[in-house]
Amino acid sequence: MDSDEGYNYEFDDEEEEEEEEEEECSEDSGEEEAEDEELLDPAVAGGEAEDCADTGGGGGGLGPGQEEEDYRFEVLTTEQILQHMVECIREVNEVIQNPATITRILLSHFNWDKEKLMERYFDGNLDKLFSECHVINPSKKPKMRPMSTRSSSQDMPCQICYLNYSNSYFTGLECGHKFCMQCWGDYLTTKIIEEGMGQTISCPAHNCDILVDDNTVMRLITDSKVKLKYQHLITNSFVECNRLLRWCPAPDCHHVIKVQYPDAKPVRCKCGRQFCFNCGENWHDPVKCKWLRKWIKKCDDDSETSNWIAANTKECPKCHVTIEKDGGCNHMVCRNQSCKAEFCWVCLGPWEPHGSAWYNCNRYNEDDAKAARDAQERSRAALQRYLFYCNRYMNHMQSLRFEHKLYAQVKQKMEEMQQHNMSWIEVQFLKKAVDVLCQCRSTLMFTYVFAFYLKKNNQSIIFENNQADLENATEVLSGYLERDISQDSLQDIKQKVQDKYRYCESRRRVLLQHVHEGYEKDLWEYIED
Repeated sequence: MDSDEGYNYEFDDEEEEEEEEEEECSEDSGEEEAEDEELLDPAVAGGEAEDCADTGGGGGGLGPGQEEEDYRFEVLTTEQILQHMVECIREVNEVIQNPATITRILLSHFNWDKEKLMERYFDGNLDKLFSECHVINPSKKPKMRPMSTRSSSQDMPCQICYLNYSNSYFTGLECGHKFCMQCWGDYLTTKIIEEGMGQTISCPAHNCDILVDDNTVMRLITDSKVKLKYQHLITNSFVECNRLLRWCPAPDCHHVIKVQYPDAKPVRCKCGRQFCFNCGENWHDPVKCKWLRKWIKKCDDDSETSNWIAANTKECPKCHVTIEKDGGCNHMVCRNQSCKAEFCWVCLGPWEPHGSAWYNCNRYNEDDAKAARDAQERSRAALQRYLFYCNRYMNHMQSLRFEHKLYAQVKQKMEEMQQHNMSWIEVQFLKKAVDVLCQCRSTLMFTYVFAFYLKKNNQSIIFENNQADLENATEVLSGYLERDISQDSLQDIKQKVQDKYRYCESRRRVLLQHVHEGYEKDLWEYIED
């Protein structure tokens, strides 16, 4: 990515590239073997560490010993992504035989779906296709009138800066609009650096939507930083548009996950981050992506939580938005812009009759007051239910984040146990126990999201029993791992830890199997917001 050679879309020198890739793979494998001995941070892994290879597969979040689905994926570097993009262009060009930069624009228009592009390309209406993609059909390029020797030697004004230059200093696209190279360079630099545009830069002429091809950009820009930024924008666009690719969401990680088909399955990057390929969030079994997105959106709006904690709040009798009283006046106006209902703080009745001399809150219609109070109670009950699940979700999230300290403690305990005449292999049960603990914490955290949207029925009661059993076992295991280990209690603690983490594995597997069985048989009923 540090050079612009790849953006010439040259399809030769394959042998040299393959040799370089083999060298990179061998270097990666050496680094991975060294990293394999390190303890993985649970805050990013969310589960048991696996070998950080270029390819992977399996359920990842279903737990050891469980039947895993064969979900194959690859971890690619940015250089490999660029090569993959060039390969896609080459495959299409073998059929349609257009300039590579034009093919790149066509593929980008169809989100890099080669089948869709081929179908449209051969449906017989090429003019419409190229018009939709904002490029000139290479087979119907407009014939440029050759300039006479006299006119080409004369200076002519640029239509942007209105400075006179010789004709050789002007350049343009196939649309025929020409501008001086200085204006072109400034225009492209502004679009790339300030506006962050890559694949959608159009001709600077008024009302011209023809897109600037990659060769033109790389030819007219001289600043290497701007070229590199453009390459990053094009590469990022390639990944974002391609449904088989996804950036690793970990901070400062530049790897990309490539799959054979998109699905809500766990994938693991070389950096150790395990996430859902479908939504990009940390792997969230057993809850589905749809409900997790709703939950995250609900948690982001913390106003309802803070208003609940506030000392003096009531709900609007019309729209049920929580309102805090911050003055002595009892004439309240709902803060919801779409409601703006005026009501009495004392009786929750409409404010309009309060201005009359004959009106008194004590004489307010009892039926209306009761209806308002019932609505308020329902709103508060719903908020209490949300806080119940939110608090438990946040508690497990916080515990999972604190587990990196436990990893450090366990590492120290493993060293102490080796001093008590135990081999390195014999003390690995502690690391295994922390891995299982992190898996259980992550699963429990998302079970409360699942339970929040779940309607009560016989299956939900079974689920809650499995959840409670796993939660109790997890807390016991956590307590075992935080105990001090002495020579006298060494064997006792080892046996207890091994028994408990195996039990946690079993209960976690039972819980997930029950949830997935409910998905397959459509046993779950949900509460819509």
